[in-house]
Amino acid sequence: MPIASGSTFAAVPAGWGQVQAICDWVHEHIRFDYDAVTPEKSAGDTLRDRAAVCRDFAHLAITLCRCLNIPARYCTGYLGYTGIPVGEVPVDFSAWFEVFLENRWHIFDARHNIPRCGRVLIARGRDAADVPFLRSFGEHELVGFAVTTEIVAAVPEPGGIAKEEPAASQLLG
Repeated sequence: MPIASGSTFAAVPAGWGQVQAICDWVHEHIRFDYDAVTPEKSAGDTLRDRAAVCRDFAHLAITLCRCLNIPARYCTGYLGYTGIPVGEVPVDFSAWFEVFLENRWHIFDARHNIPRCGRVLIARGRDAADVPFLRSFGEHELVGFAVTTEIVAAVPEPGGIAKEEPAASQLLG
């Protein structure tokens, strides 16, 4: 199934609607599969293979956004089970993307395609080559890894106005 971002998303209102339509399309047409990972995988490869890991979902969505002149950047970090039922598979590093709309950056995630809290941002870049999960030389073995995220209550601002924590407000706002 070929896709041309201009024709596929042309009928969708510019801005937020187009980005969400891109996320919906990628989420519906690409299957998450750990076995689909390759170090050199491009957005075109993901489109052809229809199977990917979170990094590839983000790369494809970023590519489609950029084809529509929507500024987009790659994000890498950790995304746990905070706010959703715990799954069978242990949580891992994750990738998502941000787009610049209405004078600020907004989080989008074509793999999960639902609002999530508990994202722990490690780095941002143009793509995964800018900010890989791991860059190592020689043999290595991960022997332990634990990150805990929790939902926190609203924090009162001076003057009595409650404000959400930054991570939650970015995701829900």
